[in-house]
Amino acid sequence: MKEYIRMVVVLTVIATVCGFLLAAVRKGTETRIEEQVLLYVQGPAVNKVLSSSTNDLIQDRQEISVQGQDYLIFVGERNTQPWAVAFERTAGGYGGDIGVLVGFDIERDIVTGIGILTHSETPGLGARVSESIFTDNFNNKTLNANFNVKQDGGFVDAVSGATISSRAVCSAVRKSLELYPEIKKEIVKQ
Repeated sequence: MKEYIRMVVVLTVIATVCGFLLAAVRKGTETRIEEQVLLYVQGPAVNKVLSSSTNDLIQDRQEISVQGQDYLIFVGERNTQPWAVAFERTAGGYGGDIGVLVGFDIERDIVTGIGILTHSETPGLGARVSESIFTDNFNNKTLNANFNVKQDGGFVDAVSGATISSRAVCSAVRKSLELYPEIKKEIVKQ
């Protein structure tokens, strides 16, 4: 009996020490991971969506609070004046949430384009929503465009075999349209 108690105590101590070590490693690498995501995931997408900006979009990112929620936004500038903004919204796809970066021209009130930041969609099917043949559907569209797949009365050509994923991207874009006026107010008053 003493041997069982001793094994349980030793196992508990080992598990506790490992738990604290993992927490410390996670805390210690959190900033580095965030920088890597900005540089290699969000950076290419935001540079594509706001391609004619003259400022460093990653360096000039901001965090603002809208409707009680914090959002990371990227403000594109030309001649030191803001001309566009991009931010992420998510919607549930076939394999999980799809993170969509949506860019807006605040001067002309159009969608400049989208970029897929995160997804867990099926490789070769739903994952194709991140390809330019699909994302280019959203380039330079007015805010009152019908952001739905063609099967639902919209203008977007769904990825063949991945209608759920295509609908999720459209849903994320529509969610960003709801938030855009509030974010635009914050950008314009700065």
